[in-house]
Amino acid sequence: MFSFDRVLFIYKQILKENKMKLDELELQIDYFEFDENLYQKLQATPLENPKLVSFNKEACDLIGLDYEACETQNFIDFINGIKVLKGSVPYAMGYAGHQFGYFVPQLGDGRAINLGSINGWHLQTKGSGLTKYSRQGDGRAVLRSSIREYLIGEAMHHLGIPTTRALGIIDSDTYAHREWNQESCSIVMRLSRSWIRVGTFEYFARTKNAIENIKQLSDYVIKQSYPHLIDVEKKYEKMFYSIVDKSAELLAQWSVYGFQHGVMNTDNFSVAGLTIDYGPFAFMDYFEKNSICNHTDSEGRYSYNNQPFVARWNLAVLANCLEKICDSEKLNSYLETFLAQYQKVYLEMMNKRIGLEASKSGNLNSDLIKELLGALETSRMDYNVFFYRLTNLKSFEDLSSILNIAVFQEPIKNWFESYKNVCLEQNSSFRDRFEIMKKVNPKYILKNYMIEEAIQKAHDRDYSLVNDLLKIAQSPFDEHPDFEHYSNPTPIKYANVKLSCSS
Repeated sequence: MFSFDRVLFIYKQILKENKMKLDELELQIDYFEFDENLYQKLQATPLENPKLVSFNKEACDLIGLDYEACETQNFIDFINGIKVLKGSVPYAMGYAGHQFGYFVPQLGDGRAINLGSINGWHLQTKGSGLTKYSRQGDGRAVLRSSIREYLIGEAMHHLGIPTTRALGIIDSDTYAHREWNQESCSIVMRLSRSWIRVGTFEYFARTKNAIENIKQLSDYVIKQSYPHLIDVEKKYEKMFYSIVDKSAELLAQWSVYGFQHGVMNTDNFSVAGLTIDYGPFAFMDYFEKNSICNHTDSEGRYSYNNQPFVARWNLAVLANCLEKICDSEKLNSYLETFLAQYQKVYLEMMNKRIGLEASKSGNLNSDLIKELLGALETSRMDYNVFFYRLTNLKSFEDLSSILNIAVFQEPIKNWFESYKNVCLEQNSSFRDRFEIMKKVNPKYILKNYMIEEAIQKAHDRDYSLVNDLLKIAQSPFDEHPDFEHYSNPTPIKYANVKLSCSS
């Protein structure tokens, strides 16, 4: 009889034996079926003296890459664009987009290069140099933004939020000017199940052969992201319905965890229901429903509270693109269900965050949750830390672990009276609630101030905290004794700070 450890050892050995070296990987390209005017084939412009910052073992597993291969110069050359894998023909995609509500007819991968796919994961390097879509940009990504994207994809994934992932990141002796500073350039190797955006449809819809191109793009999206629709009738309408459903669920998950994307332009909005293109994102520190994390967003278009409404707006743009091949009345009618779907998923998940079962309440405890959000905002309390401490609450008589992190205690005290009454009505015990909450309330959420600490060290070529935060991002429910301080509320001077789009 094998012990569990022995079985695990054998499994890891089998997994290792099935892993491939870098030279054994073979990528596939399926994008060249489109009109060649809709993309650009090109080679990357390598960085000078590249240095490995980190690689992600979990991403290696996704594409079957041996970990040891990531500790070689070969791997650095791969990210840097010097080494091109078998089957790869690097290219940049063209797309359009509405940026802060204003249409821009040609955007595209201005600093990203697609390499091909393996195991259904499409590899892309960000920061690889100029493309014909770079406009006034320099084709580069600086280290700080690359570190942020590298880490946040893993944090989102391990919270159960659909997202792009990252395989590795390099630093260099190439520099670029951003705002008032000179910063080292970096490249992050991104992985995604799809890189198609609403903006891709906007671009294709304005081509000479728009109907043919939109059909071809829709078939591509169905094959890639909604294969169950390949042989069904009215597949393009049903594709749109699926995109609406996926987007409603995604936006609800963002809201539940206090995530702010910061720049929800249509060119940054996935048709596969994924979180893509991380820029001035943030996990909310203290709760503020109208919080804005992007200081460029002076009007608050992409504020926390507006995100579901902007998502619906983006989907309306997609519906307009699909009018050429679909019944527009059906598309717009289905789009009317978006906010209701969003609200249902949101309330079901928020019930879990407070340890209750939505099915036991006729209104999904919506009044209790609305009251909680008001209390959190008025109390000036760290959003996600509140839920973790609620998870471990042992008594309604001793609320000190929660009240101690509130600037103003009375609103949250009043909410607990309502909460206690609902728990009694639903016959919910502390043990019952703990079993529900422990699965959805992590001890660690990757806040911007933590990532900023890693960035500052990395600027001095110390990448240790990047790798430490990667481990925390990948196991947010676990104990990390050396980083216990990261489970406490964000220091007030760093809370809800707005970030720049510049990267």
